[in-house]
Amino acid sequence: MPEVIFNGPDGRLEGRYHHYTDTDGPMAVILHPHPQHGGTMNNRVVYELFQIFKRRGYSVLRFNFRGVGRSQGTYGRGEGELSDAAAALDWMQSLKPDSKDVWVAGYSFGAWIGMQLLMRRPEIGGFLSIGAPANLYDFSFLAPCPSSGLFLHAGQDEIVQEDAVKKLVEKLRAQRGISIDFDRIPGATHTFGNHIDPMVKTVERYLDKRTAERAAEEAAA
Repeated sequence: MPEVIFNGPDGRLEGRYHHYTDTDGPMAVILHPHPQHGGTMNNRVVYELFQIFKRRGYSVLRFNFRGVGRSQGTYGRGEGELSDAAAALDWMQSLKPDSKDVWVAGYSFGAWIGMQLLMRRPEIGGFLSIGAPANLYDFSFLAPCPSSGLFLHAGQDEIVQEDAVKKLVEKLRAQRGISIDFDRIPGATHTFGNHIDPMVKTVERYLDKRTAERAAEEAAA
């Protein structure tokens, strides 16, 4: 996975990118946890999400938000990191301008940023929100949520309250035209620790489902 440097709104951003040469192939951007709490693009959950999309033939990018690793700038209180995520998607689209299948996947703080990016970029057709901190950040901007996706929760999460995530999921499920899935990994803590494999299998199962749904829709068209 080659190292890449691309221009962000507050200086250069450092990333890892796997590219497939088809200009209209699928792509995904992966967003890491909180920069001020040790979050980087090398986080294990972020790395595994990257690998999942890579195995499925997606061009995929994970990158460090401003002020992390070799990315320039300083922590932007969420607003800056959202701008970074938008710049990352812009950079990917310059390489794959005809992609019809765009995903965003975020973990913890990255899940909050990812859902905000989803609201601003109508080309994003699917999301993975892992350990979404629904009790720590305001998700009311999802009104309405424009795309279907998965919320995945750690069953023994010591940071994110499961009831807060379920409340958010139920609110989004009341909307028409999208499908919101919720799943949990029993026994897992917020970092997923020894439960990485079940996390990966759950995400892959969900993506298999979405792929099958798309194939059925295309066959019926």
